[in-house]
Amino acid sequence: MNQTSLSSVTRSFLKNAVRLFIGSAFALTSLAQTAVTQLETVVTTATRTPVSIAQLGSAVDLISAADLQRRQISTLAGALDTIPGTPNFSSGAAGAVTSVFMRGSNSNQTLFLVDGIRLNDPNADYFNFLGGACVSSCDSLEVSHGPQSTLYGGEAMGGVVALSVQPGNGEPSGRVFLEAGSFGTVQGTIDAQGQRDATSYSVSLSGGHTDNHRSHNEFDSLNFVGRLDQQVSETLAIGATLRGFRGEYESPGDRFTNDPDNLEEETNWIATAFAEFTPSEDLSGRITVGGQLREFVSTNPGAFGTQVTNIDNERAILDAQFSYRGWDRHRVTAGVTAEANSTTNDGFGDIDEDQSLFAIFVQDEITLNENLWVTAGLRSDDHDTFGRATTGRGTLAWQVVPDQIKLRGSYGTAFRSPSFLDLYGTSAFYQGNPDLEAEEGDGWDVGVDTYFADGRGSASLTYFDTSYDNLIIFDFGVFPGTTANVENARTYGIETSSSWVIGTGTEVRANYTYLEAENESKGIRLLRRPRHSGSLDVWHDFGEFDFGFGLGFVADRKDVHASTFGTIDGEDYLVARFYGTWQVSSDFKIRARVENAFDKTYEPVHGFPQPGIGAFVGIEWSF
Repeated sequence: MNQTSLSSVTRSFLKNAVRLFIGSAFALTSLAQTAVTQLETVVTTATRTPVSIAQLGSAVDLISAADLQRRQISTLAGALDTIPGTPNFSSGAAGAVTSVFMRGSNSNQTLFLVDGIRLNDPNADYFNFLGGACVSSCDSLEVSHGPQSTLYGGEAMGGVVALSVQPGNGEPSGRVFLEAGSFGTVQGTIDAQGQRDATSYSVSLSGGHTDNHRSHNEFDSLNFVGRLDQQVSETLAIGATLRGFRGEYESPGDRFTNDPDNLEEETNWIATAFAEFTPSEDLSGRITVGGQLREFVSTNPGAFGTQVTNIDNERAILDAQFSYRGWDRHRVTAGVTAEANSTTNDGFGDIDEDQSLFAIFVQDEITLNENLWVTAGLRSDDHDTFGRATTGRGTLAWQVVPDQIKLRGSYGTAFRSPSFLDLYGTSAFYQGNPDLEAEEGDGWDVGVDTYFADGRGSASLTYFDTSYDNLIIFDFGVFPGTTANVENARTYGIETSSSWVIGTGTEVRANYTYLEAENESKGIRLLRRPRHSGSLDVWHDFGEFDFGFGLGFVADRKDVHASTFGTIDGEDYLVARFYGTWQVSSDFKIRARVENAFDKTYEPVHGFPQPGIGAFVGIEWSF
């Protein structure tokens, strides 16, 4: 089939999918015209302000810690697998480098926002953190799809993944969980949270060990999350958060190399202190100061000696925002972000550089009428390395059938900064390019959300289209090799997701993404972007017992052969899991799960096999 015919088929497929979804949405609504629907879910990442999801023009997914705990998903990578448009691929088993290609963006074009500050930038990546970090019982996860640089600056081209520790509430309580199973896996968690008068707290400590499936592939990890809040007065609240991750991963490389001696170690600490104030009914604000310390060490013994690479990242952040609601039908939010970061890397490129940036932004959330909302914003980021980047974003949300059907749309621009290696790196065969410009992106989407009767679920469909310009490449066709802004790319497709509560105690969640992703400069498909991906989860509560199963699939993608480095067709795979809980008493549970239940042999990244079937049993005591 030629490219013209393929494009015609793709457009026809997308058009028919949209028609089918909208028709089904109106049909479902017509069956429940008199029903009352609960639409009180509030999110913050998409606007930096608390907004009901019913009024939001952006595509946003929210996963609570309670839902992840029920489905026995304890890793950040596992949580992202349940969200449409966020496929992630790991170069190995638990603890290995893991990348996410949100809406087909590159692996370094998604921003991870952790407890309100950036985890990654072009010099500090998220790959080891995503591959090994846990999500705790006090965490919530919000994913905002599409360009988000107007609120968060660089790297938010595909979207933003926001992981936030939640404040404690209610009477003090705690939980101890211990689990053991296949591949020599042992792990445990201790949680505590609560509120006493004006003080609240939440804390979680977890860690574990696994041998993984291959020889010399052990992974040890330790995670800490904590938050403390104090309501000083009716108009002032202060707090602090602390999050730490420590991982040691024996990395044998691909199955062709199978090097038994490599070791990757990462330590990542993020701390914040914040104040929230409401001096009047119309004015509110938040000031956050934070810092990040990251150390990554890669040890690679070889015939000519041991190569040790050390990467150190340090970041200091001041972020302030203020919202004013004194104008009729408007909430205006403005703020500033100042950041200083430094990186030393004694590996390729020999980096020892600093960078500072200062950004200002403004956003207006407009209520046109009781069922129609518009948001518009602008931002300017000034870096002392490559210069200034200006971005904008606008959204619209319209409840065409109040509380039952919402149409929405958004358009935004974004950028990714060149890294220190891109700009200044040096070696015998490479020289950075200090004249590089930032990578640029602009994207739009349109979607429809439908909400089922009596709060029994929802369904959504989104068409998205994003273009990327000035993409930075390494050019080793010249001597010495260097970098240049030369390539363009485009990604587009559909995201669907739905959740239903069926009868009494049955929940079904499903998502599917269709993605076209092309390097327009070369006329080839972008690597590791599956044309089809999705997941299904079905869970039923039998009373003292509950049981669930999940499926995840990826199909039709390109990859790189781990030995020849040629482009190949990536492997399609379908992976299943089962899980269940027995409520022995009011404070004691037994949990069990089976991962890769059909013992599928598969490689998300060619040359890096995933473990086979694994069974795990845990006990949980609440107090």
